[in-house]
Amino acid sequence: MMTRITLVGVGVLIGAVAVATLDGARWMPTVAAEAASSDTYRQLNLFGDVFERVRSDYVEQPEDAELIETAINGMLSALDPHSSYLPPKDFRDMQVQTRGEFGGLGIEVTMEDEVVKVVSPIDDTPAQKAGILAGDKIIQLDGEPVKGLTLSEAVERMRGPVNSDITVTILREGADEPFDVDITREIIKIQSVKWRPEEDVGYIRVTQFNERTFDGVKEAIDELEAEIPEDRLKGFVLDLRNNPGGLLDQAIAVSDAFLERGEIVSTRGREDNETQRFNARSGDLADGLPIIILVNGGSASASEIVAGALQDHRRATVLGTRSFGKGSVQTIIPLGSNGALRLTTARYYTPAGRSIQAKGIDPDIEVIQELPEELAGKIKARGEASLRGHLEAEEGEETSGSFAYVPAETEDDQQLQSALDLLRGIQVNRAFPPDPDAAVPN
Repeated sequence: MMTRITLVGVGVLIGAVAVATLDGARWMPTVAAEAASSDTYRQLNLFGDVFERVRSDYVEQPEDAELIETAINGMLSALDPHSSYLPPKDFRDMQVQTRGEFGGLGIEVTMEDEVVKVVSPIDDTPAQKAGILAGDKIIQLDGEPVKGLTLSEAVERMRGPVNSDITVTILREGADEPFDVDITREIIKIQSVKWRPEEDVGYIRVTQFNERTFDGVKEAIDELEAEIPEDRLKGFVLDLRNNPGGLLDQAIAVSDAFLERGEIVSTRGREDNETQRFNARSGDLADGLPIIILVNGGSASASEIVAGALQDHRRATVLGTRSFGKGSVQTIIPLGSNGALRLTTARYYTPAGRSIQAKGIDPDIEVIQELPEELAGKIKARGEASLRGHLEAEEGEETSGSFAYVPAETEDDQQLQSALDLLRGIQVNRAFPPDPDAAVPN
């Protein structure tokens, strides 16, 4: 029987993957499509006529498989930026990536204006070490233009044997002209959760939501509570900045880790009977200690589910700048030996019923991170609303997201320092700690 996997994320990971961020996932039977109308069949006949004319009369002999794949990609890209076709190899690679390991450069990308746009470099990967930044546009690969390639084709060209080199040509906002960056490919092992004690505060950074994420968060809390004496531990900082998303199941599990009860998220498809609600089970891994969640313009999808759930339940205070605003859910639908379809199938809603599509999560406390002089004017605000063909917001004004910059040095990180000061009582803000009486009714 054909099955499908549900995910939430932005872009495509360069390496042995073809979709943004994935999870061990929820497997569901595929629903049969509605019968096509007679007018639809007439249009399909038109497609067949054009296909045969191209095969017989084009100046050079085209490859049938390439024509079909290009047609499919054209159909899907016209829907929204997150729907796409996964050829068999990309589908197999995606399944490997859900385990948190893939080969490549270590950047997450999407396609914009016919070039590859960097959504986010992954921590401690060749791309990040080479200085690739969120928002960079890759216009050439080893001197060959990206324009004219599909996203999958561009990703394929960026793959290669471990220790082999590739030259990517970068167009950066504010730079005078494009420049080359040489990167050596490596096997990328994603540790989606990292943690450390910040004296009397537990700091937990989640870089993406793969099948290891919930276990990583649980391990982080256990080790931080063992390392910081109970009478000194002030609370936790959950850093979701520049986290592009991942599997719906893992976003739910991480949210559930800090909630005793209540709805976490709901998803609504085209039909009323497709609505699903996911609720928390009893048990708070942090034992009620204060939590501050950090977000910015690179926090998308699964990150926004976690931030929205804990914000609506007043379990955590959200600090930073407006998140990316990707409020849609994609489903991976296997197509037998022909790969898979990555299709937007639902919108998701926070416990308070908010759709954040093209709007994002507004922080309870806004702290804008200053850019260093060398990046001033070279990075712009990022958000779902800026993507061509995005699903429109259901109501209200669309927003453009925010900057997605996080300093490498802790002392320069104004958002983290503000969170630490709030937890230690050095700073005071009426949004912290959050008022439980204002939480969504359970």
